[in-house]
Amino acid sequence: MVELSVKTPCAGLLPLEVGELSLTEAPGEGMTTLAPYAGQVAALSAALEAAHGLRWPTPNRSHAKAGARIIWFGREMALLSGTRPDPALAEHAALTDQSDGWAVVRLEGAQGDAVLARLCPVDLRPSVFKRGHTARCELKHMAASITRLGPKTLQIMVFRSMAETLVDDLKTAMEAVAARG
Repeated sequence: MVELSVKTPCAGLLPLEVGELSLTEAPGEGMTTLAPYAGQVAALSAALEAAHGLRWPTPNRSHAKAGARIIWFGREMALLSGTRPDPALAEHAALTDQSDGWAVVRLEGAQGDAVLARLCPVDLRPSVFKRGHTARCELKHMAASITRLGPKTLQIMVFRSMAETLVDDLKTAMEAVAARG
């Protein structure tokens, strides 16, 4: 009988350090998309705040509180991570578990935005893309979600099946930025 073992999307690929930049896999945490039913955004936001202390995110924003994070994830869609959704949210939205579907990495270092400038058409400089800002965009050729967690920390999410490509593309860009040194 075959024994299966749980592996994270970036198992064996990370952590990685190049110059003053580091790339690590984010801790495994539950992720659930919330898609409000027609006319239920306000009610969902109130239920979300009551249950998790988070408000519904406006486009291109995220909020965090006590280990939980809500990320704008597209038109009338948000991703709740770091906590299981309160069952009361299901009254106002379709909830879909995404926990195993995404590779989530953290790029840390003062030149993280320079790394992503080589791969992404979005201006991610800290002066423009501040803490709590998020974007759904293309990262080289992958659909991605990028969120600024701090002045020198970016969270990058791609579909789990693209984890190895993500790490390879980021490593190449990190090496190019470090070589400019």
